[in-house]
Amino acid sequence: MGMTMTQKILAAHAGLESVVAGQLIKAKLDMVLGNDITSPVAINEFEKIGFKNVFDKEKISLVMDHFVPNKDIKAAQQTKQCRCFANAHDIKHYYDVGDMGIEHALLPEKGLVGPGDVVIGADSHTCTYGALGAFSTGVGSTDMAAGMATGEAWFKVPSAIKFNLEGRLQEGCSGKDVILHLIGKIGVDGALYKSMEFTGEGMHSLTMDDRLCMANMAIEAGAKNGIFEVDEITLDYYKERMTHPYTVFTADEDAEYDEVITIDLSEIVPTVACPHLPENTKNASELSEVKIDQCVIGSCTNGRISDMEIAAKILDGKHVAKGVRCIIIPATQEIYMECMKRGYTEIFIKAGCVVSTPTCGPCLGGYMGILAEDEVAIATTNRNFVGRMGHVTSKIYLASPATAAASAVKGYICDPKTV
Repeated sequence: MGMTMTQKILAAHAGLESVVAGQLIKAKLDMVLGNDITSPVAINEFEKIGFKNVFDKEKISLVMDHFVPNKDIKAAQQTKQCRCFANAHDIKHYYDVGDMGIEHALLPEKGLVGPGDVVIGADSHTCTYGALGAFSTGVGSTDMAAGMATGEAWFKVPSAIKFNLEGRLQEGCSGKDVILHLIGKIGVDGALYKSMEFTGEGMHSLTMDDRLCMANMAIEAGAKNGIFEVDEITLDYYKERMTHPYTVFTADEDAEYDEVITIDLSEIVPTVACPHLPENTKNASELSEVKIDQCVIGSCTNGRISDMEIAAKILDGKHVAKGVRCIIIPATQEIYMECMKRGYTEIFIKAGCVVSTPTCGPCLGGYMGILAEDEVAIATTNRNFVGRMGHVTSKIYLASPATAAASAVKGYICDPKTV
C-alpha cells in the first residue's frame, strides 16, 4: 500500500519501512519548540519527572514572543524561567528581546526547519512548517517536556486529504484567501486529525509566504498537520538558510486519501472569515456594511515581508479612516529592519498606523491592541473565537493583508480592488 508525504516522513523517523493510518508509532524529532507561555509548563514537567539533560541542545528552540517585551510581572517571571532553563542547558536557539520574532515566522527564517523534518511545538500553529515539506504539529507542554529530554514523541499516523491546486491567483488575492476559502468549504472539523496535503500545478504558482500562511491555518480545519509537496521554490528558500541536511519525501502514486479536493486558484476572491469561526466565510465585497474600529496586520500567519509590502502599497499616500486604529506588527526583527530599509515603516506611520516590535500581542488578546465591548476588528491573524482579542462581545473578522489594509483606509470591510 502506498503512503502519503506525511506517512513517509513518519515511517522514516520511526525506523519503519511503512506505516498506515491509525498506527501508533514513536518517532525521532528534529526540533522541539516552545514559547514564553507554554515552555514554563514544559520546564516544570521536565524537572518534576526528574530529567537532568536535554537530548540535543541544537534541536530545541525557545522563542519568547507572546508577551514580549514583557507586559506584566507574570510575563516577566515566565520569560525569566525560560531564560534560566536555556542557560542551564546551553540551548542554542533561545530568542528574546532584540533577537526575537514570532516563532512560526522565525524558525523558517533561521533555517531551523526543513524538508523531511519531524517537528513538535507546544503551540497549535506549529503546523506552519509543513510549507517546507516537514511534518510539524502542535503538542501539549507535557509532550514538549518529554521531547526535550528524549528526542522522541508518540504519534497516531494520520489519514489524509489531498488538495489538488490548479490555476493561478488573481491580483489582490493571496494564500490567506485560499486557506479561508478552503476552511469555509470543509469546515473547522473538516480535516479532523488528518493531514492536509497540497499538490498540483497551481501549487507551484504560490510563494513560500503563501504556503507558510496556508500551512499555518491547517489547524483551523482541525488538521493534525498541513504539508506542501517540495518543489524548486521550497528548495531555493531553504537552501538560502539551511542549517542541517534535508530529505524530500513525495507521496506514492497509489497513496490512499480519504478525499481529493480540487481547487481552481483563479476562482478565489478576497475572502473574510466572519465571527466567530474561521469557517464562517464570505466574500469581502459582501461585507461593506461592517464598520471597523481596529485593524491588525501581523501574526505568525501574515507578518512576513510580502505581507508588509502588500499593506504598504495600499497605504502609501493614504490615511486610515477616522476612528480606526491600525496596528502593524512585522513578525521578526529581520522583517522589521527590512520594512525600514524599504520605507514601509514611514508609509505606515504617515498613514496613521502604529508599528510594533515583533510580538503575538493582540492575536491572542495578550496586549498591543485589546478590543473593548462591542468593538469590531479586521485582522490578518488566524482565529476569531468569542473573546479571542478582548471583550467577549467584540467581533473579529479574519482577512488577508490586502483586505485588512484596504478596510483600514475605508473604515469598513471592502474588497482591496476598491481602494
